[in-house]
Amino acid sequence: MTQQRSIAVLHNPTVRLALKQAWEDSKPGAIGGREAGGFILRDAAGRLSAIRWPKGTQNTIEMLPHPHCKVEGKDIVITFHTHPNTGSDYLQEPSETDKSAVRDDPDLKGEFYLGEFVVSQARIYLIEPDGRVSDAGDAQAILAEG
Repeated sequence: MTQQRSIAVLHNPTVRLALKQAWEDSKPGAIGGREAGGFILRDAAGRLSAIRWPKGTQNTIEMLPHPHCKVEGKDIVITFHTHPNTGSDYLQEPSETDKSAVRDDPDLKGEFYLGEFVVSQARIYLIEPDGRVSDAGDAQAILAEG
């Protein structure tokens, strides 16, 4: 059920725009990219918005504080980050660190939290709150929707 709801959220224009902007800002390529990411938030009326985290490095990023699965009084629905380095030394799919960061973070257990999208050149992956990973779809096709 969480996976189906997450995939539906992926097709929301606000979410797609946030993922597309993060991908572009991360300067993808064989080398030199920097991870970018953020939160998709839900206000009391159910409207979605995005807040970005500070830029990361080639293969790490740190999220902003998010006590009780909230930021600025809004519920976190999705976290997201990019894997912009496409060279053979870099993973495109979520790493074990990515999975454990979602699974083991007590502040990512909110009522509305669906998981984390990892955007790579070819695919968008979903890390569910329990750490399981699924393929959410073709990155270029999803980011081009609109």
